[in-house]
Parts: sequence; C-alpha cells; structure tokens
Amino acid sequence: MSHLMNTYGRQPVAFSHGKGCHLTDTDGKIYLDALSGIAVNTLGHAHPAFVAALAEQAGRLIHVSNLYQAPLQERLADVLAERSGLAEAFFCNSGCEANEAAIKLARFYGHKKGIENPTVIVMEKAFHGRTMATLSATGNYKVQAGFEPLVSGFLRVPYGDLDAIRNVAEHHGNVVAVMLEVIQGEGGIYMAPAEYLQGVRELCDAHQWLMICDEVQCGMGRTGKWFGYQHAGVLPDIATLAKGLGSGVPVGACLAGGRAAGLFGPGN
Repeated sequence: MSHLMNTYGRQPVAFSHGKGCHLTDTDGKIYLDALSGIAVNTLGHAHPAFVAALAEQAGRLIHVSNLYQAPLQERLADVLAERSGLAEAFFCNSGCEANEAAIKLARFYGHKKGIENPTVIVMEKAFHGRTMATLSATGNYKVQAGFEPLVSGFLRVPYGDLDAIRNVAEHHGNVVAVMLEVIQGEGGIYMAPAEYLQGVRELCDAHQWLMICDEVQCGMGRTGKWFGYQHAGVLPDIATLAKGLGSGVPVGACLAGGRAAGLFGPGN
C-alpha cells in the first residue's frame, strides 16, 4: 500500500529516464513524450546545457533566502522584463502562487484607490490553480466541489464575451481587474481572438482596471512568441508564469507593469 495521498489517478507506468522528447519506463519501453510534463519540459529531458547549469549551481548554492541580494535572480528579472515589456518580477515556486500574487496585487491596487471590496472579473472554464484564492478564480465547479466556502471577490463571465464585461462594468463599481488565460488549457483549449484581448485592454484602460494574463501554460515561447498576449499586440499590467519557465525546476513569476508596477513594498 502506497503512503502517497491519493490525489492523482496515476497511470500504471513509471519512467526511469528520458532523452529529448522520449521517455523510457522501468521495463525499458520507450515512449514519445507528447505531454511534456503538462507543458513544463520546454527543453525536453536531460538537455545537456540545462543539466550542466543545474549541477553547477547545486555545487555552489541552493538557497540563501530573499533576506539577501541574489544577482542571478535580478538578472532573470531583467531578461523577463525585456522580453515581456513589463517592469518588475516577483518570483515564487509555482503557477498558483504566481496567480495568488496577481490577485493580491489587484486587491492591493483596489484598496489604494479606496475600494473597500476589490473584485476581479474572471472567466468561465478558467483554470488558475488549486489554492483557495486561485481555486475560487477557476471556472470549474468539479474541482471546486468540497472546498466551499470559496473566496469572495470574483465575478465570472463567459470567455470571449466583451459585452459581458461591459455589463459588469455598468453594474459593479468594485471591479479592479480582469483575469484571463490567453489560451484556456484545462478549460478545453480555447484561444482568445486578438480583437478580444484588444477589447479587454481597452476596457481596462477606460475603467482604470488591471489586465491580468495567466501565461502559466502558454507562456515562455509555447505559442511562437515569448508570451501569448504578444500575438494580439497588447501589453497587460500583470502576467504570470511557471511551468516552462523552469523546464522542470519549480519556479513561478508574477510580472507587473503599467498601473501594477511599484505597488508592493517590503512586507507585502
């Protein structure tokens, strides 16, 4: 009997090693890895440069905490800012933590404006994570069931429907942000048309809301550009990353610019 908590319906196969886009199981059978660790293994398995960089760093330092300066962390923030068009980066361990940070930024932004109950517009069929706040932002009642009461402060609209967002704007004065995936993954592979993303950007500008793009699954080059929103020629105020950012090493990032830049300080 396994002592692992039974939270996954695991397939009856275990892998011993991989090379490039192939995996080998414990019986020696070779598979083409079409899942890529659920959009994680952007460099494939055992990429020699990746393995060498990990081994070198592990031989020097693994962890010193954020109480001290971290030059390589600052360098990565510079690269992400340059490629995303945003201004600053907060690093964490996972996509749901990056999305938690985005939600906290939105609420913090709202309180700075004097809004007592900041509300974020989210999408039907969205998936943003399984922490309590990101689960509440997720539009899948199946994964929410059993974890009520959910976190308040979210209003849900159909994905791709600008009129629905306009309707919320007319009837709710507490809205501070719109949060969406450029491509809905878990929701069924739905791609936002460029004109929809452009419309969301215009509505956010008109109402001084933050535009939050969850790029955890489709970011880091998976769409042919570094970030999915770049196909529409828009720039969000917040973009969240994980998965392909570390190609298997647990790391996430919440990138902020525009109205979202410079909000957080030490202790936030």
